[in-house]
Amino acid sequence: MQKINPKVIFMGTPEFGAIILERIIKDGLKPTLVVTAPDKPVGRKQIITPPPVKVVAEKYKIPIEQPEKITDIKEKILNSKPDLIIVAAYREILPKDVLEIPKYGCINVHPSLLPKWRGSSPIQYAILNGDTKNGVTIILMDEKMDHGPIITQKPIKIEEKERAKNLHDKLAILGGDLLLEIILKWQQGLIKPKSQNDTEATFSKILVKDDGRINWKKTAEEIEREIRAFDIWPGSFTLWKRDNEILRIKVLKARVYNKADHFLTYSIGKTLVVPQNEIGVQCGEDFLVIEKLQLEGKKEISPDDFIRGYPDFIGTILK
Repeated sequence: MQKINPKVIFMGTPEFGAIILERIIKDGLKPTLVVTAPDKPVGRKQIITPPPVKVVAEKYKIPIEQPEKITDIKEKILNSKPDLIIVAAYREILPKDVLEIPKYGCINVHPSLLPKWRGSSPIQYAILNGDTKNGVTIILMDEKMDHGPIITQKPIKIEEKERAKNLHDKLAILGGDLLLEIILKWQQGLIKPKSQNDTEATFSKILVKDDGRINWKKTAEEIEREIRAFDIWPGSFTLWKRDNEILRIKVLKARVYNKADHFLTYSIGKTLVVPQNEIGVQCGEDFLVIEKLQLEGKKEISPDDFIRGYPDFIGTILK
């Protein structure tokens, strides 16, 4: 492969961007500047933590900027005279005056087959929707979210029962590889981007913690997809009223169990014991069998051990 030598600024924040950044650095494309989000408090103890992209940049001794808003460092970007800005899961839409700075534009690595699943949660929405494929799209950015013309894209299969974390990592690796494939051709003007078909666009929203609360009125299949889709964030949880206390239970892994084979219909959210001494919960349709769970503040536990520790759990209604 011909050596890549553009002067690049990289913008990104979470693990998706960090995987891509490390991949391109290892192949010789080392940015002159990395722009990422400010450090923030994380976890129950609210420990100030750097974003994953910053950790990679520090590892390779790349200068870092962490502005509250990208306009705060517009002059620094302008003065650095980048040939190209690469964006991978940055937290902000870039304004026109920043988009126009680099010679070869600003390109974005997005983990979906655009125009499907524009927005901040494309991996989760692909799993929630039961999609059989996803992929990576690299676009020439404009002022709208995930809207610019497509430079290249590549699909991959979503495996049966695939979890978001696994799909996320595969797409990040694919995104890095795809970038390295097209950078030189893009510089040489050998790729003509193609406009997206806006009539085919679908959108994913920012997920908040309460999105992870299980609604037992949904079908068991829908809830099982949520558990796989939300395993990075926000997780899946339910509430159990025990005496006068409300306990939060994280559901880490589950499967669908067809009620017609063995059970009558129970009240929505009611818990029972199913074969293999596992926990079943009546959903709007079918049962969900909980295979791994965690009481908030406690360690992950098997259903069998949970039932032994909390025998009064069976027969209650989860909310």
